Amino acid sequence: MATAAKHPTAATDARVAGQRLVNQWLKNVHTAPERGQPVAYVFVMGNAIEILRAFGFELVFPEINSLQTGVRKAAPEYLARAEDFGFSPDVCSYVKADVGLMLSDMQHPSGARIPRPDIAIASSLCNVYIKWAEIWERHFGASTFVLDIPGKRFANWRPIPGSPQYDADKRWVGGQLEDLIAQCERITGQRFDPDKLAEVEANVNEMVRLWVEILKLNQHRPAPYNSMLDGLTYIGVLNAWRGTAEGVAYMRLLRDEVAAKVARGEGRVRDERYRLIFSGTPCYVNLRRMVELFETHGGVFAASDYLTYAAGGLDSSGLFYDPARPLESLAEVTTLASQLGLSNHFFSHHTLAQQVKDYGADGIVYHGIKSCRTVATSMADNREYVTSRYGLPTLYIESDLIDPRYWSDAQIKNRVDAFFEVLEQRRLVKGEA
Repeated sequence: MATAAKHPTAATDARVAGQRLVNQWLKNVHTAPERGQPVAYVFVMGNAIEILRAFGFELVFPEINSLQTGVRKAAPEYLARAEDFGFSPDVCSYVKADVGLMLSDMQHPSGARIPRPDIAIASSLCNVYIKWAEIWERHFGASTFVLDIPGKRFANWRPIPGSPQYDADKRWVGGQLEDLIAQCERITGQRFDPDKLAEVEANVNEMVRLWVEILKLNQHRPAPYNSMLDGLTYIGVLNAWRGTAEGVAYMRLLRDEVAAKVARGEGRVRDERYRLIFSGTPCYVNLRRMVELFETHGGVFAASDYLTYAAGGLDSSGLFYDPARPLESLAEVTTLASQLGLSNHFFSHHTLAQQVKDYGADGIVYHGIKSCRTVATSMADNREYVTSRYGLPTLYIESDLIDPRYWSDAQIKNRVDAFFEVLEQRRLVKGEA
């Protein structure tokens, strides 16, 4: 079994506790082979973690491994190895960092050695996932399972429980989950235990309930945390410890800490002047610098659509498991949460418009990713819609997930400065202080 992390206490700072849990997760991954624990590679969206937890798998998140190379300033080394191997500079930098990791004998810059997978789970929620999993299949000879989840058909579309379409989607996903269970039984030699699945689901429910509270607390002025700095640490723990008692304890500690900041009137930005929404994936290799460019103007990212799809739709209020019927409920929530999470790729204009209203935002910042066409392709149309429909100031900047070659500090700073000049002019015209 995984090495347990200590439950954070009320005297523990949530930032410190989050770092400790991420480090403990990496240690658990590193030691899984010597402990005889099976390993699963999963993505943050559409991953069926609840089933894997029920079978005792240690979970490896290649996306998190890759972004960690950026945070730790080691990405260029891994990217170079993948490109020397033959991968184009235009390929998703997460994929290239992972290939570079494979070509480095799976030695991660954190010091952990990432073990080979016993099973790899891909889903249809990102066009890159399936091809990425095929690389693992060829390199490791691993068993690969693709979870095909029906996507949203059009903006604002949502299946109605009890309708033929809803029932068809649920049966389609449920049948695949039964196939995955059969594979897990073959790999682990264990029989599926629905009671264990129900226990995991109950923990997920509590984590989601707390997470929704945490997100809503940032609607207060001043915002107690920055969704594109602090929030990314939060979802890292939310993913890596999803469905565990440790994850529940952390989210409760975090909720209490953020609520206490709200009660004290304490904000992330000392003199908060502008509330912003972030759309897209962050630049992890220059994350603190990117946030600094906005915070020096008194701007705080109160919310982000990234926190929805990076959490696999888990922040979609109202979607909870029914542990009394664990497998059927898993099929239902997996389908709906994934569809809601994926909608932020293709129909994010509606989510963004609602976030602007809920969080009292002054503008939206779009961050295009050079090596991620899935995120960046629709941004121009999205931005035009939001600007023309709602008259909201927007800013478009572009760099990459973890490739520092696409970060131009002077150019991005000029665009950010000009954006705040627009915001200030609008404030003056409105006669605001």
